[in-house]
This record gives sequence, structure tokens and C-alpha cells, in this order.
Amino acid sequence: MDIIKITQLAFDALRERKVRSILTILMVTTGTSLLIAVNGLTTGFLAFADKQFSMLAPNVIFVSPAPTQSSGLGGGPPPAPKIVLTSVVADRIKNLPAVSDVIPNYTGTITIESRGKVQNARVFAQDVTKIYSIAPGIEFEEGSIISNNQSSIIISERIARPPGDAVPFATIGQTVVVKYSYVDEDGEKVTNSRTLVVRGIFKLTGNPTIDGAAIIHPDVANMLMNKKSRYDGIVVLARNSDLVEEVEDGIRRLYGNDIGITSSKVILTTIRQFIGGITTFLFSIAVISLIVGAIGIITTLYTSVLERTREIGILKAIGAQNKHILMLFLMEALIIGSIGAVVGIPLGMAGGDLLSNLAPGNREAPPDARSRPLYTVEDITRVCALSIGLSAASGLYPSFRASRLDPIVALGRL
Repeated sequence: MDIIKITQLAFDALRERKVRSILTILMVTTGTSLLIAVNGLTTGFLAFADKQFSMLAPNVIFVSPAPTQSSGLGGGPPPAPKIVLTSVVADRIKNLPAVSDVIPNYTGTITIESRGKVQNARVFAQDVTKIYSIAPGIEFEEGSIISNNQSSIIISERIARPPGDAVPFATIGQTVVVKYSYVDEDGEKVTNSRTLVVRGIFKLTGNPTIDGAAIIHPDVANMLMNKKSRYDGIVVLARNSDLVEEVEDGIRRLYGNDIGITSSKVILTTIRQFIGGITTFLFSIAVISLIVGAIGIITTLYTSVLERTREIGILKAIGAQNKHILMLFLMEALIIGSIGAVVGIPLGMAGGDLLSNLAPGNREAPPDARSRPLYTVEDITRVCALSIGLSAASGLYPSFRASRLDPIVALGRL
């Protein structure tokens, strides 16, 4: 009995029990599609995160005031920073041997008025001419002028042309009014405003924080937002990426744990660890689903052995050997696993794309700034091999049991 004949007999046996075979194949298909979707979504998100952080220079370190641990509990006021970031702190950090430059900044939320419309925007106030030192991958629209002018403002493409609006909110060379409101020491609400000229528009990056932001001169922000020369953060540039840890250690020696220090590399590593944990959990669920399918194969084939005792006896009586019976039932398991894998792979890819499109962040983002599932040949091959291999392994016991049937006993059950 050759392999072609065995395959034909296996297909015939599965067709005779259509409903049971289809349900078993569906179990394998479900597990395979889940594995493909989880792998694709995870790989795509990590690639998206890599792309986002690749926009930042590898030698960038972010310094922020670290809050105290003991305050702000029980509904009290928010924790106060132990270190106030001032020009003195910036100068001390800049004097470290491995530091090439420091870029202090203010942050906050402002309102921008233009053409009778108002938008809220995250503002980053820093020396605009050093933007490429922090984010060398950022791109500006044609006509943008990057200068450290106190009367200028640089806005994102999303602010300039809000999605769904036919008329631009602002264009290069146009004046806008920026406002900031706060409560002063007397409990009175104060609103400061300043008229600025749009000197540049930067293209979307895919980072929602940056894509909804504006950049203004730090002196303007200091007065507008009443910062009193207390920075919200300091961007520290190491002389090269190999010196980042040395710079971090130097800052830590100066201020201990009273100051917050992080880098793009640390952030990306944290994201990878977090996503890795979630992926392991989801992957486990998908594997369990595949194992359920494998149990279904065992049940299906074991029941088939009991139902086909007469057929097995006849096959052995006309010359079929134990290995032929073993191969017959193993072939049925392989066919179930193969069909489940072949159907499950495209279903998983379609499901991953659907979930990605339904994600709120992706729906709002432009096409080139969305996280998309990424399906690699290695992942698809691995999942396919796992599905077929597990299916084949599930067929071992029923196949072995069928091959060991005594033909006389089998024929005696007619």
C-alpha cells in the first residue's frame, strides 16, 4: 500500500464523517488563527515602537523632577518635586565630562486661536534650533523656517490641518493667538495671551503626544505660563550613545534619587518587556486553544477506530500491515492539522488586521502613523509547524491502537 493510496483512504474516511471532521478542523483553525494574530500584532507593535523611538537621537537622556514618596496620599495635594529644575541644575549637568549639551524646556497645555477657531495643544518650549539634536528624524513642510525667534511658533500638521476640516486651521506666515490660564497665589484665575507667527509645520510622526503639539520659545513660555524659570524637564545630550550610562551615573551622583532620569533606550526596553509579558499570556491562551483542537483530534480518531474496527480487520485480512494502518490514521491527523493550519493562517492575518483597524488610536491616526500587524515568514512557518506537529502527535495513540488490532478479533465483531 503506497502513500497515495493511504492518503486517498484517509480523505475518504474524513469525508464519511463530515460534521465531526469539520468541527475538529475548526478547533485547529481557531488555535492557529489566534497564534498568527497574536504574533502579527505583537511584531507589528514592536516594529512601530522601534520606528517611533528611532526618531529620537540615541544619545538623548530626559531629566525631570522626581516626586517625593510620602506626600500626596489619602486625597491630599499632589507630591511636590524634591528638586526644582533651574538654570543652576542645567549648568551643573552640562559641566559633566560626557555631556555635550543640555536643552531645558517647559511643557503645558495651551489654547491656540486662529480664524475664529480654537484648539488645545500640548506645548514644548525649548530652543527650536536644537530640535534635530533631539529628534533627527523629524520632518518639516516646505517653507518652514526653524529659528529661535520669540515671536514664532511651530505647530504640527494635525493642528495646522485638523482631520475632517476642509479649511486649514493655520498656515505658515499666519498669526495666531496662544493663551494659557492658571490660578495665582491669591486664588484668582489669570489668563495670559501672546500673538505669535506660525514659522513652521512639522509632519506627523505617529506619536500622538508629538503630533498634537506646538513648539515656542522658552522665554515666551516662561512668561505665558508663569513658570518662574522653573523648568519642567531638561534634555541632556551625551557626547555619543556609548556614554549614556556614564552621563546617567554622573547625574545620579549629583542628585541621587531626587531627580528623574530616563532615556529612549530604557523606555523602549520597558515597552518591550511589557509587551513581551502580554504576548506570553496571549500566546498561552492561543496554545491552549490549539491543545483543545489536539484533544479533539484524539477524540475523533479514537472514535473512528472504534467505528471502523470491521474495516481495519478487512484491511489486515487482505494483506495490510500494522504500519499501513498506523500510517492511515496518522495521515488523517496530518490532513486535519494541515487544513486547519492552511485555513487558520489567512484567518489569523485577517483577524489581526481587523483588530488593528478597530483600535481607537489607529482609527484616529493617519495611515502612515498607524501600528500595523507584521507577519514574518519565520512566525508563519513556526505556527504552521506547531499546528501540524501537534495534530500529528495527537494522532499517535489512536493510530497505534488501530494498528495493534488483531484481525481475527476485529472480524469477529461483524
